[in-house]
Amino acid sequence: MARENIHQSLEVFYEKIDECPLGDRQFNFFEMVYVLSGDGEHMVNGNRIAYYPGDLFLITPNDSHGFYLNGMCEFMVIRFGENYIREYQWKSIDHIECLLYYASHLSGSVLVNNDDKRMVDLLMQNLQETLKHQSVYNEDLIRHLVNAVIVIAARNIAVVKPQNLIAVADIRILQILDYIQENIRTPGLLKVEIIAQKFGLSPTYLGSYFRKQCNESIQQYISSYRIRLIEHRLRFSDKRVHEIADEFGFADESHINKFFKRHKGKSLKTFRLTMSC
Repeated sequence: MARENIHQSLEVFYEKIDECPLGDRQFNFFEMVYVLSGDGEHMVNGNRIAYYPGDLFLITPNDSHGFYLNGMCEFMVIRFGENYIREYQWKSIDHIECLLYYASHLSGSVLVNNDDKRMVDLLMQNLQETLKHQSVYNEDLIRHLVNAVIVIAARNIAVVKPQNLIAVADIRILQILDYIQENIRTPGLLKVEIIAQKFGLSPTYLGSYFRKQCNESIQQYISSYRIRLIEHRLRFSDKRVHEIADEFGFADESHINKFFKRHKGKSLKTFRLTMSC
């Protein structure tokens, strides 16, 4: 299996090819591939997905993937590593964490909203034009365009929700998941009794309803989501353990370490050291 690296925190380029130069590739970075023209199949982690113009794929580190082209195809490719995630201050919602959390559930195009598809198409056209002309502030312009694509992709991925969500047509379960994600840093608002009251349900019914819809308990989902966000803080930020504890509503380092070790089998500091090796 071919493994690729990048040497800058962000790389953006245009490709026009009739054959993928490397199949079954594995990266140590994130890659977004937008299909400008042409069609074929995208293989990711053993899943083969047909692609068409307007599709946007997100490939995460350690994914195994390759493109199989039906003739000539044009792509815009965006690659960014951990340094890019660290240096950009994401605001409002954790767009980048949303991408990282949900990406493992996706094989197909991340774009599901038609208005967003049109917006991304315009952004990619602007990126393509910007790459053609070397002028002042080009790098800043490229970063702003890329960040816009990331934010749009994140909100589309958030709509898809976890793979084990069965009744996507049931708007109430989507609202409950949104509520949990919005309040993940405030444990007091995530008690079953509070959530049940918020949505006009009894605590007992909420528990059985959530398990039926998501194939796991509501507490399992909350813990899993919180653990994943804490992992991202350890990997992609320079925050100290006590700062992460404060952010996620833990009393102190001892409490967050007990919680993390119960789920991951190691302390936060040990996990961070492992990720940096």
